[in-house]
Amino acid sequence: MIRTIVAGTALIAGLLTPAVIAAGQAANAAQVTAVDASPFIGDWTLDLQGPNGPGAFDLTVKVEKEKVVAEITGETTATQPITDVAKADKSLVLSYSFIYEGNPVEAVVRLTPATDGKMNAQIAFAGGAYVMSGNATKKEKAK
Repeated sequence: MIRTIVAGTALIAGLLTPAVIAAGQAANAAQVTAVDASPFIGDWTLDLQGPNGPGAFDLTVKVEKEKVVAEITGETTATQPITDVAKADKSLVLSYSFIYEGNPVEAVVRLTPATDGKMNAQIAFAGGAYVMSGNATKKEKAK
């Protein structure tokens, strides 16, 4: 499933340069502080749905040396560090890229608090060529 998603987005990613993608993201996002990110800090499970079916991801958002950073992993993908973290309105926006079959694929994760107290989640691959949306559930800490 994830392999199909990544393969399709890798083809489209070749058409989008990182500069074009970054310009679009920067226009809508501002640097995030640890205080801004506090509702998002922790370990999350992202249960998403895309055109090719469901996908699950584990996301960790944390503060290291006074900087908000994250890491994400999928069912068939290696853990990817995320150092490009910003805010846009009420959302936390995490941008990263990974290599799939020799091609760079840009991805943007967006976490947005919902009115019902839940957390909406979205990952846009290759500048929005493939989008998965759903819910983020915060994992409980071991006691």
